[in-house]
Amino acid sequence: MSRANHVSETPATAWLRGHGVPFAEHAYEYVEHGGTAVSSQSLGVPEHQVVKTLVMQDERGRPLIVLMHGDRKVSTKNLARQIDRKRVEPCTPEVAQRHTGYQVGGTSPFGLRKPMPMFVERTVLDLGRIYINGGRRGFLVEIPPSVLVASLGAVPVACALET
Repeated sequence: MSRANHVSETPATAWLRGHGVPFAEHAYEYVEHGGTAVSSQSLGVPEHQVVKTLVMQDERGRPLIVLMHGDRKVSTKNLARQIDRKRVEPCTPEVAQRHTGYQVGGTSPFGLRKPMPMFVERTVLDLGRIYINGGRRGFLVEIPPSVLVASLGAVPVACALET
């Protein structure tokens, strides 16, 4: 575990430690609206390996999390069909923060304020390592993607669109 760029504990890193998940920490300079392009470039890793944590809601306003490759978008129509919902759409930043406890740009799937259904683009699980938000802007953790299913219970789906 790298301590060179150690960031103080977050709910996400506390969750990972509490569940015995080994991870490496990677800090980078956060750029407003820079997204995964900035983090992947800063860390020198393919954007495809940087996984976004997207907070969405269904037609009844029930929240859910979608974990997607940084260089892909979510087909909300395909996702809704696969998870048996009428409609899925992104939450506003304020609603996302209220559901997760994280500031937008620093949302991690680990250590959420409240449990919610979690889905992962199935091709993310084919990668050797992924880089996902560690609970703070400018901070990613490197983990094996199997953690998303084994420890978080994320359900694999096929809803990626080319960007």
